[in-house]
Amino acid sequence: MEESYKNEFNTIDEEISLRELFNVLLHGKWIIISITSFASIVAVIYSLSLPNIYASKALLYKVDSSSSISGSLGSYSGLASLAGINIPSADSQANGTKALKTITSLNFFKNNVMPEIFLPDLMSVNSWDHTTNTLVYDEKIYDINTKSWVRDYDYPSKQIPSAQESYAVFLGKHLSISEDKKTGLITLTMKHQSPYTAKKWSDLLIREVNDYYREKDKTEAQKAVIFLNNQIKMTNLSEIKQVIAELLKQQTQKLALIEANQSYVFDYIDPPAVMERKSEPKRSIICILGFLLGLIISIFVVLLKHYGPSKKS
Repeated sequence: MEESYKNEFNTIDEEISLRELFNVLLHGKWIIISITSFASIVAVIYSLSLPNIYASKALLYKVDSSSSISGSLGSYSGLASLAGINIPSADSQANGTKALKTITSLNFFKNNVMPEIFLPDLMSVNSWDHTTNTLVYDEKIYDINTKSWVRDYDYPSKQIPSAQESYAVFLGKHLSISEDKKTGLITLTMKHQSPYTAKKWSDLLIREVNDYYREKDKTEAQKAVIFLNNQIKMTNLSEIKQVIAELLKQQTQKLALIEANQSYVFDYIDPPAVMERKSEPKRSIICILGFLLGLIISIFVVLLKHYGPSKKS
């Protein structure tokens, strides 16, 4: 019986507390409306000030050409060891796995990407004019008329952006790569204010990493051919000459396979495209978050004003 009375009193207290809280909020409704409206307007203005970003995505798979080439040479690995030639193992992931690290490395960006792009497109773009398909540059950073960098800078930055500074922007704001561990498929995403630039840079990355590893393996195979030609001239033993001749044949086949494979490391399942719709910013989400933030702050202000230390004293 006593417990029922306590429960009844607790219910009454809760009703009174909720009623009081509702009355406090109702009394401070203009504060809530003002702060929430201000935060919402700021969120709208901020969202409209952000440039549209377009994401060009490419779905790739590893070709692993080096593994197929190694497989054709695997039966001659014993013969190759007699002549001092090391043939790579056919079961290694080889270039495909290494290329995922290479494509996001500073050295690759500096030597293979940076020379192929217009640096202001990376470091000073303000917006993209879709009617003329032209990029608008920040005049405080790059003067398109004089084609010179005019930005203010502090050490360690320089007047002209360095490879390290440009690399940080490229990797942080534009490029992202992910690999599906189950299927092995790779998604390369390039973001930019211009959808045309996003696609161009995606194509550039795939082309350059394919060329990088094709040239690397081609150079190694050519050195092997030169070495074997020198060895065959230096020996008089017919058995060794036969072994070297067979190795030369296989290295020549390897060079032919290297030249024939344009998609040497990565090939497309779905190539990058010039996207018609932006990927970000999500302006509606920004506006909703601004409204909710303003509402929370305004309620906190009203409650603090009513229950704060000044009221208690």
